[in-house]
Amino acid sequence: MKRMINSAALGLAAALTLTACGGASAGGGTGGGSGTDGGTADKLVVWNWGAADDAAAAFQEDVIATFNEQNPDVEVEVVSQPFDQYYTLLGSAIEAGTGPDVALFNGGTQLKSRAGSLVPVTDELADITGDLAGWPAFQADGETYSAPMFLQGFPIYYNKAIFEAAGLDPEAPPTTWEELGAACDTITSSTDVSCFALGNKEGLGIEFFLSGFGSGIFTAEEYDAWIDGERDWTSEHARQVLTMWSESSADGWYNEGANSTAMFNDSFDIFSGAKAAMVIGLSSGIAHWKQFDEFLGDDLGFMMPVTTNEGTTLALPIEGGIGYGVLNEDKKDLAVDWIKATVERDAQADYALAGGQIVSNTTVELDTDIASAQAIITELPGSKPLLHTSLSGDTLDLLHRLGQQLLVGEVTVDEAAAQLQASEG
Repeated sequence: MKRMINSAALGLAAALTLTACGGASAGGGTGGGSGTDGGTADKLVVWNWGAADDAAAAFQEDVIATFNEQNPDVEVEVVSQPFDQYYTLLGSAIEAGTGPDVALFNGGTQLKSRAGSLVPVTDELADITGDLAGWPAFQADGETYSAPMFLQGFPIYYNKAIFEAAGLDPEAPPTTWEELGAACDTITSSTDVSCFALGNKEGLGIEFFLSGFGSGIFTAEEYDAWIDGERDWTSEHARQVLTMWSESSADGWYNEGANSTAMFNDSFDIFSGAKAAMVIGLSSGIAHWKQFDEFLGDDLGFMMPVTTNEGTTLALPIEGGIGYGVLNEDKKDLAVDWIKATVERDAQADYALAGGQIVSNTTVELDTDIASAQAIITELPGSKPLLHTSLSGDTLDLLHRLGQQLLVGEVTVDEAAAQLQASEG
C-alpha cells in the first residue's frame, strides 16, 4: 500500500498552523501591525497563529509568492500569535487601533461575532464563489467577510485493531446509538483502553459531541432551523444531546480525568497511542486522517455519525474552517489579493497532500490511498454545517462550562438546558 504523504504531525491549534517565511518578515508579540488606522501602502500586516511545520511553511511561501506576483513592491509582514490568546490579543489590538490589516479567523462564531470589525468583501470575491466550498461559515447578514481556505469538520475515527481485540468487527463500526453503547461496553470491559478519547480541559468536548453526533439526533428540519438560529434548548432533541453527553460519561466511555485533559493535543495523543478505540477528530489542520494514519496506518477507520432517532438524515459535519478577514479599509485591495492567494488551486493542492488538509477548492483531488481520507471526500456532497458554530460567542462559552459540569454531574440536564435557552435571548 503506497504512502504518498510523509510529514511530521502538526502542532498546536484546532485548525491551521502557519508562520512567516519566504518574502515575509516574522513577527511576535502583539504589535507590528500597520493598524486599522492606516499605515504604509507598501506593507501588508497579517496575523495568524501557531508554530509551523514544513508543510505549513511551504504553503505560506506559496501564498506569499502568489501575492507578490501581483504586488511585487509590497512587503508581507506575518505576525504569529499563540492560539490560546489569539482572539484576546486581536481584540485588544483592534481596540487600540494597532490591529493588523488582515487576520486569520475560525469560521462560524469566531468570525461572525466580530463581523462589525471586519470589512465586507462580498463583491470582490464574487468571481471565485463557484470554485470553493464552505462559504456560509464566513458570511453574515448577507455579506461575505472571507474565503474559506480549508474545510473543517468532525469525523469520527476508530482503531480497527482495538475493535478486533474486543471481538468487534473492525470493518463494521456501529451505525446506531444503541450499537455504539454496546460497543463501548464491550471495549471497556474486555480491553484496558477507553472507548473514546476526550480532552475537556477547555470545555470543547461538548461542541465536538453536539456537531459530531447531531445529524443522527435532530431531524433534517430541526437541523436546518438550528443553523438558521431557531433553537430551543429545552426541546426534546436538544435536551437529548445534553442527556447523551452526561450519560456517556456516567457509563465510563472516556479516559480518566477528561476534564483536566487538554484536547490539543493530549486527548488526540491518547487515540494516536492506541489508548482509546474512538475519537471525534478533525478533518484538517490537526487530529485528522493524515496525522492519525502516521500512527495507526491500516488500523485507522472512519465512521459516520450514528442514528439515534427515526426521521434523521446522517451527514458528515463539515464546513469552511478558517479564512482571513480584512480589518483595514485602506488596505482592502491588497487584502483581497492576499485572500485570493490563500485559495489558489496549486498551493491548496500541494498542501492537501503535505499537510493533511481537506481544501475548499473543489477542483483539487486528494491523491492518496489513505482510506479514511477518501471516505471523508465521498461524504462531502451530503455534508451539513457544524451545529456549534452557529451559536453566539456567549452561548458557546456557556456551553463549554456546562459541558464540564455535566460531565461530572455538577449540573442537571434541565438546569443546563434552561441556562442555555436563557442565553439565546
